[in-house]
Amino acid sequence: MCYDIKASLEAQLKRARQYGDEIAIREIEQKLAPLTDLPLYHASGFQHPKLLIYTEEDPVVPEVATWGLVPHWVKDENQKKKIWNNTLNARGETIFEKPSFRTAAKYHRCLIYVDGFYEHHHFKGKTYPYFIHRKDKKPLVLAGLWNRWKEPDTGEYLNTFSIVTTEGNPMMARIHNNPKLEGPRMPLILPSDMEEKWLVPVEDEVDEKAIQELIHSSPGEDLEAHTVHKLRGKDSLGNVPKISEEVAYPELQE
Repeated sequence: MCYDIKASLEAQLKRARQYGDEIAIREIEQKLAPLTDLPLYHASGFQHPKLLIYTEEDPVVPEVATWGLVPHWVKDENQKKKIWNNTLNARGETIFEKPSFRTAAKYHRCLIYVDGFYEHHHFKGKTYPYFIHRKDKKPLVLAGLWNRWKEPDTGEYLNTFSIVTTEGNPMMARIHNNPKLEGPRMPLILPSDMEEKWLVPVEDEVDEKAIQELIHSSPGEDLEAHTVHKLRGKDSLGNVPKISEEVAYPELQE
C-alpha cells in the first residue's frame, strides 16, 4: 500500500522540465503550483492533498489533482465522501475488474512524480515509519489512475487520482510486515522506459495485457530506506522538512 508520500515541486516538475521549455515551466509554477498543497514533506492520502499528475491528455503539462479517485458513477458529495478513503490505492492485479477503477484503468492512467514514500514497520506491538527513496535522490515515478469527476450541484470538475500498488519487493517485505495484511505491498514504480507505455489507452485485450505486464514490483537495487520521525499522533512533526530525516530507534538495532 502507499498512503504516505513526500513530493516537492521540483520533483513534480521533472517531467515538464524534461520535455517542455522554460516558458511552459514558469507558467506551471505561476498558475498551477499555487493550486496545489506543495511542498509535501509528508502527506497522508487521508488528508486528500492536491498535487500534480501527468495524464494521457497531455503527458508533458501536468494537471492539479486530489488524492483519492472519485469514479464517474459517484452521484453526489455524500457518496464521494463515503468512497474517497477507499480509493487512495488501486491494487494493480485487479484494476480492470473493480468497479471503482476499471474505466480509469482502460482510459485514464497517469504518472505521479514524488521524492519518496513512507511505510510502517511492525515490531513488538509498535510501528516504526520508514522513508523509501532512490539512492541517487531522483524522483520516483509512480503509476496512477485518474478521473475527472463533475460535481452535480455546482457543475465544477474535480480531478482525482489513485496510486497503483503491487507486490512488495524483498526490501519492502522486510519493512512492510503488517500482520493484518496478506503480504507486503508497495507503489508501482515505473522505470523510465515504461512511463510512456503506462499512458497508452486500452483499445482491446492485447492492450490490456500489455498494461498488466507492467504491473510488478521494482527490484529495489536503486532504492534505499531509513527510519524517520513519527508520522502519526501527537509525536508527529507535521508537514516540515525534517520529517524525512533519519531517526535511529535503538530497539530496532537489537
